[in-house]
Amino acid sequence: MSDTSLIFTDCVASSLAGIIEKEKPKGIFIIADSNTSPLIARPLMDNCQALDSARLITVDAGDENKNIDALASIWSRLSAEGATRHSMVVNIGGGMVTDMGGFAAATFKRGVRCVNIPTTLLGAVDAALGGKTAVNFAGLKNEIGVFANPLAVIVNARFFATLPAAELLSGYAELLKHALLEGADALAEALDFDLSNPDYDRLQQLLERSIKVKQRIVAEDPHEHGIRKALNLGHTAAHAFESLAMEKDSPVPHGHAVAWGLVVDLVLSRMLKGLDTQILHAVASYVDTHYPSPSALCSDYDRLLQLMRHDKKNITADSINFTLLQAAGSPVIDCEVAPADITAAIDICRDLLHA
Repeated sequence: MSDTSLIFTDCVASSLAGIIEKEKPKGIFIIADSNTSPLIARPLMDNCQALDSARLITVDAGDENKNIDALASIWSRLSAEGATRHSMVVNIGGGMVTDMGGFAAATFKRGVRCVNIPTTLLGAVDAALGGKTAVNFAGLKNEIGVFANPLAVIVNARFFATLPAAELLSGYAELLKHALLEGADALAEALDFDLSNPDYDRLQQLLERSIKVKQRIVAEDPHEHGIRKALNLGHTAAHAFESLAMEKDSPVPHGHAVAWGLVVDLVLSRMLKGLDTQILHAVASYVDTHYPSPSALCSDYDRLLQLMRHDKKNITADSINFTLLQAAGSPVIDCEVAPADITAAIDICRDLLHA
């Protein structure tokens, strides 16, 4: 991610105007969803002279709308309204918008510059940076996509003050993941944050530290051939929980599934890598206190295993691959785990989280 400018600011309009002045794009296209468009995108356009001639492309909100049809509608608007390789796309929204808008920008005319302005904590800490862009396909999350770094990511934690509690929790799970990857001090600091009464100045500080963990790992391994797989901590189980919930027409927020997935992975880390029990119980207690219980039942275990076999991290079609921890700050990638151990870990996770 060395070619991505990371900007933390309370003045998004002036930061974006500075980027536009430097880049001098031939046409600016703003992509936002139906929630973010009236609340953030249009006011930003009204208060940023550099966006006077920008075109707004609004997509339906919700991860279920991050699909090929919605992607094609973005391509159609870009084509019909004269976008070229010298244009710029500005994605304003959560991970759904930066994932799909980033993919649209990366593939239109073989690549258009884009800037991400995340408006959710989850989008800021995870989806907006790192260069992963994608849409869902055939019931599977992020099945079609490319690696394409944004030109810049502009972060302002004040956007998160209006988020529903469930959305704040969703993003905080990714911050917990980064803290587990960084080390004991970062984890203690993250577990000490009061999610029920957030201090947004402190959250901005935690967020900057968290994003820089991802920035460092991605810069070392931009295409996920090695250490970047550490960022998948919690995600093998999380994506299966998410896909199962979608099949049941009861979708769960991504970060809630990540919180459950982290506990599953820490249980496996205790079982297989000797992780300190205190870390497992501290994180499980935090998740149990702040997040809803997992919705999966014992009868769902076979389906969860099937969904995990579809995960892009797997080395073979029959393997199920995890990132685990030996200690806080010491991830172990490419851990192939037996199905019996996975179901045992899900059982223990459900007990710890009172499911």
